[in-house]
Amino acid sequence: MLSAHVRPSRDLRNNYAEMVRLLKQHDHIVITNNGVGESVLISIEDYAKYEEFIHRRFIYEELQKSKAELENPDAVYHDAKDVFSEVFGRLEARGL
Repeated sequence: MLSAHVRPSRDLRNNYAEMVRLLKQHDHIVITNNGVGESVLISIEDYAKYEEFIHRRFIYEELQKSKAELENPDAVYHDAKDVFSEVFGRLEARGL
């Protein structure tokens, strides 16, 4: 259904079953305290989708940064084998 409902925080205790029913319909609930929005309740399924969206957006933004770095003519690139050799060499020197 995807609608927003505004409820006071006391409804978490007094009307929890009704709130769960709304969440199962993929609605979200804005929780208020003294008339001021404080938090939002969403279903666990919607939360998982939100987390996946945020993760994908982060990956996209990081790829865009990498693309911009590739276009920089002053950028210095290192061979991956050389980088790993140096890292492992430093770890071995520390006895790790």
